[in-house]
Amino acid sequence: MKIYEIGRLSAVRTYQKQQDANAGGKGAVKRRDEVQISAEAQQLFSDSRLFGAERAEKINRLKQSVATGTYYVDAGKIADKLWPYLK
Repeated sequence: MKIYEIGRLSAVRTYQKQQDANAGGKGAVKRRDEVQISAEAQQLFSDSRLFGAERAEKINRLKQSVATGTYYVDAGKIADKLWPYLK
């Protein structure tokens, strides 16, 4: 089975012509997409910026403890979290 380039593009062109006709022709102004961010999302974003320095400090402490070999992992807590998924 052979698929020619011309056949594949004609379907897209037909669809585009139909969209242009529905929009009022080539002279019509096309609508652009808009994004509206809710007040809650804006609040979450600003809160995350405030705690960014604290988080960076915590990450640096964790990196340092892993590098020095003093980072302790409680195997019991990991097993408790994994157990529901392994049932």
